[in-house]
Amino acid sequence: MKQHIITLAVSSIMLSSCGIYSKYKPATEVPEDLFGQETAVTEDTVALGNMNWREVFTDPQLQTLIDQGLQNNTDYLSAQLRVEEAEATLLSAKLAFLPSFAFSPQGTVSSFDSHKATQTYSVPITASWELDIFGKMRNAKKQAQALYAQSQDYKQAVRTQLIAGIANTYYTLLMLDAQLEISERTASSWKETVKSTRALMNAGMADEAAVSQMEATYYSICTSVLDLKEQINQVENSLALLLAETPHTIQRGKLEGQQLPEDFSVGIPLHLLSNRPDVRVAERTLESAFYATNQARSAFYPSITLSGSAGWTNSAGSVIVNPGKFLASAVGSLTQPLFARGQLLGQLKISKAQQEEARLSFEQALLNAGTEVNDALTQYHTARAKATYFEKQIESLERAYKSTSLLMQHGTTTYLEVLTAQQGLLNAQLTQVANRFTEIQGVINLYQALGGGRD
Repeated sequence: MKQHIITLAVSSIMLSSCGIYSKYKPATEVPEDLFGQETAVTEDTVALGNMNWREVFTDPQLQTLIDQGLQNNTDYLSAQLRVEEAEATLLSAKLAFLPSFAFSPQGTVSSFDSHKATQTYSVPITASWELDIFGKMRNAKKQAQALYAQSQDYKQAVRTQLIAGIANTYYTLLMLDAQLEISERTASSWKETVKSTRALMNAGMADEAAVSQMEATYYSICTSVLDLKEQINQVENSLALLLAETPHTIQRGKLEGQQLPEDFSVGIPLHLLSNRPDVRVAERTLESAFYATNQARSAFYPSITLSGSAGWTNSAGSVIVNPGKFLASAVGSLTQPLFARGQLLGQLKISKAQQEEARLSFEQALLNAGTEVNDALTQYHTARAKATYFEKQIESLERAYKSTSLLMQHGTTTYLEVLTAQQGLLNAQLTQVANRFTEIQGVINLYQALGGGRD
């Protein structure tokens, strides 16, 4: 008996060295300068990615929309169902370690050559239990655990993307509203300019060309107003889809006065391993492939199954015994693959290749995350730097427009200079609004890139 125990212990050590019982080691390092060499990183615990989404998006109407999206969005609800499916798979893998029982009563009636019919019966309970000596079920359970965690990470990735998508769409609406307001105000002002120019023409101080050019510009602005209204309707419909609702008008605030975090840090790149859900999904895929490779290795070794049955029967071979007697039996079986080695080797090679593919995908996911952080941070800082120049540009163009308008009324300049000044002012105002949206979008993209929006 002692010799059998020693043999079993030695076998376990040898199998462990073959990788059957090896355990996946999570990643603890990331590439150096993942966010870029010029990006400052700190250990600040209030990094943007660690903030609650309500602290980032303080607009009450936007918060209401995000709550609705988290409750109704079909993609997010589907992700929750995927978690439930993976949880059930994990439970099945855990229960595989326990014996299986079955109740299988049988009864027969037989008669030979018109003799009296004989009736036999058996009422057994059968049991079967596979011993996981070679790690097949253990690795299956570990793989199921990785897939369950992966489903949770996928759900979080959908949640983060949904919050960022609703915020981006909402602020797009606010940008279009602001541009529409500027365009309508400009159209109204330009309409008055057309009237003034026509009055100057009637007084002999302007010609028909000036009036026609002014009217053409006015009509162009009117078409721009209609285009903006169409874009607003399309964006509202897009937001309604995210909320899993039919098209309707979205209640919203104004772009002016929107407050988003300005003083924040990006944390350290290592946090992406725990914060960013798509990176975690990639690592869970690698972990699952790791245990799939272990399973492929364990397939080379025999499977040992203990089975037995116990119950009542009246059939004792060729003799019928009434009343029935209690019968019990136990069987141990060992199954060792003999002629499937080539197939098993092929499956092991496939598993190793899939594990290496998962490793490369995980590394690429990390690099993609670092690039997205750098892009979003650059977008934010660039937009903030442009804001000051746009303010100065608009101030200069407003003075130019007023000056040229006054000079035209006194006949010392042409309508073309007024036209150029007004169009330049309108374009600058629209671009300023777009730049403000770009700045806000930079914060949203950075929040998403850092894995914000977690439960």
